Amino acid sequence: MTRPIPRGRSAAAAPSEPVIPFSRPYVDEGEVEAVSRVLRGGTLRGNGPVTKRVEDALRQWLGVTHVYLTTSCTHALEMAMLALGVKGGDEVIMPSFTFVSTANAVVLRGAQPVFAEILPATLNLDPQDVEKRVTPQTKAVIVVHYAGMACDMEAFTDLARRHRLALLEDAAQGIDATYAGRYLGTIGDVGCLSFHDTKNIVCGEGGAFLTSDPVLARKAEFIREKGTNRANFIRGEVDKYTWVSQGSSYVPSDILSAVLEAQIAKRAEIKKRRRAVWDAYYQALEGLEAQGGVVRPVVPMRAGPNYHIFFFRVRSPALRDVVLSALQRAGIGATFHFVPLHSSPFGRQVGTASTPLPVTDECSSTLIRLPVYPDLASQAEEIAGRVADVIGELTR
Repeated sequence: MTRPIPRGRSAAAAPSEPVIPFSRPYVDEGEVEAVSRVLRGGTLRGNGPVTKRVEDALRQWLGVTHVYLTTSCTHALEMAMLALGVKGGDEVIMPSFTFVSTANAVVLRGAQPVFAEILPATLNLDPQDVEKRVTPQTKAVIVVHYAGMACDMEAFTDLARRHRLALLEDAAQGIDATYAGRYLGTIGDVGCLSFHDTKNIVCGEGGAFLTSDPVLARKAEFIREKGTNRANFIRGEVDKYTWVSQGSSYVPSDILSAVLEAQIAKRAEIKKRRRAVWDAYYQALEGLEAQGGVVRPVVPMRAGPNYHIFFFRVRSPALRDVVLSALQRAGIGATFHFVPLHSSPFGRQVGTASTPLPVTDECSSTLIRLPVYPDLASQAEEIAGRVADVIGELTR
């Protein structure tokens, strides 16, 4: 299933160069046929038979007791805050270097996000810094597995146990990645996955809520179905369903679930191809790192990556901008990543913006991400070589 690199023209690219977008989903006729079957079958609603089938497949694959598909990882995070009982007056510790959904889920409950520092090697949450920020008001810690690279889950599990905190895994980028042999999203009290168009396994927009806690699972089932016990009714456990808790509409259509089912079936191929691209970049930049021109990502010993993102860092924010522009002119769809939440307009209003986070600021301002997706696998070495040539000219 090899496709050519998409070619086109851009004002920023040399006319003879291929334009390589940052991301491209790996879809083919399998997804088209899966959606067609749902449309022909006439059951398009949420929580239909395909959704149930995909939830069963994810349970078996990931080794978790309960899986609830959602319309996004954002919604899975919101469900988690409701299920965990986060409320006004509570504090939830998280990285500032994350997407806004992590913090929005907390703010929507009236609680305060407490931003903590990251580790420069992985850009994941620093357990020692988190420990310093625990207060009597702390309700939970949200770890974010950046780039599909596992946080130190042994340290965070121990921290949560000692302080009696809920531990939530924002594994939006973590599908098919592991820590000590366990899939990300299945280690904490709750895990949240994303199947957004840019992720490894996609359905356009979608997510999942994972837990092996039966109490949290029961709450999540009500929350996802608008606060009703409709799922009990569908299983024949009650003769009618009614309003039993807070909730909202988080159930995906079977159309989205059909796309996801087709994607899950080729997960091994997706991971293999992404790894080929990731490895090619890693090897191509080895010499530049030895010369002090770049810093490559680090794979911790107990982490099994999913090759979601390949990032590297350069010496200064000014150099980052120069390198980004040069890569884009060469037809490589490189880009930066998160603007730290503690420095954002709304983050300064609702978070702990007065606390400096120098590592976060430094890493975010010097980071560059390179295109990683399965269609690049067949030309990974050639593309990586071009990337290294461009960077090498600017970092000597």
